Amino acid sequence: MSDCPPLEGRTDTGGPAGLAGLTDLPDLPDLTHLDATPRPVTGPRIARLARQLQGARDAAARDALTEAFWAEAARTGTPLVEELDDAPGHRAVTFLWRGHRATRRVLLLARGITDRDRLADSLLHHLPGTDIWYLGHRLRADHRGSYRMVADISAGAVPADPVLLQRRLLALRAHAGADPLNQDRIPARWRDAQDSVFALPAAPPQPWTGSLPSGGPSPDGPHSGSLPSGGASSVGPSSGSPSSDAPHSGSPQSGDRRSGGPRSGVPRDGIPRGTVERHTLAAGALGAERDVWVYLPPDAVPYRPTREPGERDGHRLPLLVLCDGDMWFGKLGLRDTVDALIADGVLPPLAVLAPDAVGTATRRLELGGRESYVSFLADEVVPWASARWPLTGRAGRTVVAGQGLGGMTALYAGLTRPERFGAVVAQSPSLWWRPGLEPGAVAPDAVGTPWLATLAAGLRDGLPAGRDGVRGAVVHFDVGLHEGALAEHTEALRAVLRARGHRVTRNLHNGGHDYACWRGFLADALVRLMGTRADASAAPGAGPDIGTGTALDVDAAGSQGGTGLTRSSAGCP
Repeated sequence: MSDCPPLEGRTDTGGPAGLAGLTDLPDLPDLTHLDATPRPVTGPRIARLARQLQGARDAAARDALTEAFWAEAARTGTPLVEELDDAPGHRAVTFLWRGHRATRRVLLLARGITDRDRLADSLLHHLPGTDIWYLGHRLRADHRGSYRMVADISAGAVPADPVLLQRRLLALRAHAGADPLNQDRIPARWRDAQDSVFALPAAPPQPWTGSLPSGGPSPDGPHSGSLPSGGASSVGPSSGSPSSDAPHSGSPQSGDRRSGGPRSGVPRDGIPRGTVERHTLAAGALGAERDVWVYLPPDAVPYRPTREPGERDGHRLPLLVLCDGDMWFGKLGLRDTVDALIADGVLPPLAVLAPDAVGTATRRLELGGRESYVSFLADEVVPWASARWPLTGRAGRTVVAGQGLGGMTALYAGLTRPERFGAVVAQSPSLWWRPGLEPGAVAPDAVGTPWLATLAAGLRDGLPAGRDGVRGAVVHFDVGLHEGALAEHTEALRAVLRARGHRVTRNLHNGGHDYACWRGFLADALVRLMGTRADASAAPGAGPDIGTGTALDVDAAGSQGGTGLTRSSAGCP
């Protein structure tokens, strides 16, 4: 089967032929009929330890049991994942922290699990007479997510008032870090830190994302030229001694214990390597300079300003335009993923253009349904790159993608500029966004029809239903089950887009607003939209265009959007 859950509403029943050759991918069970809601549970290992401690004859015996428990946790890694006799499609997942005498509370911050409005529900329990703090959840066995932990060792009484306790826990979040017993990590978005990652046995594999850079390029380094290669190793759980409440950090490792290893027999250290460059552009549409990361595949042919007689566009590189280049190339090592996809023959050689997001404030001001940023992408970034490298000029071979606000940007770009972007990958798009949101305003969590769905229906500002002669973009959504009302929002938008003739697919996965999920599903979506075919006789990437339907005709002035936003319904990006 495919390496991710079936895409809802797919018009093609088979994935790219390249996937069929990956025989090492497991045949995962279908768990979608089971409840995916995280529920408190005491795992079997903790329950057994509690009984053993209660029956211990003296303090020395209790200490020996505790040390044996931590030694076991160090060998296996954390969180503890155990089967449940009464729930075969679920697992008991126990998060652990080794405290000391000053530890007063330990807080778990897990995407898709922790309710940020009820942080007290994510406080770990203390096993009396030990240094063990634990919190168990029953999770469906296809869950994947990232998390951080923090111990409160401050002096003073613990607030009894729930409001004051919530404030104290909110303040603790800034000090959270990776789980010292879990070496599966992913870089944090806006901090010089890492989050821990776990994936349960039935979580969709991420066979192309097991390599992360050993040290990202310095933002103060040269803005033009090749960047150093990322590391190619995939490291499993730590076997070292557990840490205490002292500050901790670790080097980047594979973000998923199940994501490393062979894909289709191509050794990771032997695959051809693409190049990544970082350039500074004068962004007229934004009124400022912006850095743009450029990925070029191995052996990219030099640019020729004029086409040879009879030359087809198929000899030029398909194109991915991706928001948040500073995260994808600066931290997540996307080059390793694209190199592996090309080496495995599931993607043709392609180019990637990925502008920096700069920072949270700038990102909030520029991304979303804003004509200025779409103009920057479509009218400045793509033409600038096309003048330097042999990039396709066909919308049908061009994908625009993003996450959160970047996903909203990608949707707006694909719907309003289909002559430039023939396909959209919108991962957890911030469909709560609407014009007029002021900086610092709190966005509503999904009340009524999303603004973009109204726009797409042609019902806002007198928009016509579409224009002839331009295909509408293919749209693919990746949405986590633990993202508030986003599943309902995407369903509303999907219905509108299908009614307009767009081809729309959606992948509902058991996760949250999380790069730990997005990085694997981005690779899957690219394979489905741009992947090679076993029976393709044309040049790589020269298959049929990937868009059908009608295009939106949007008045730029009427859809400029507001000046800022504050948050999405389920996460930070």
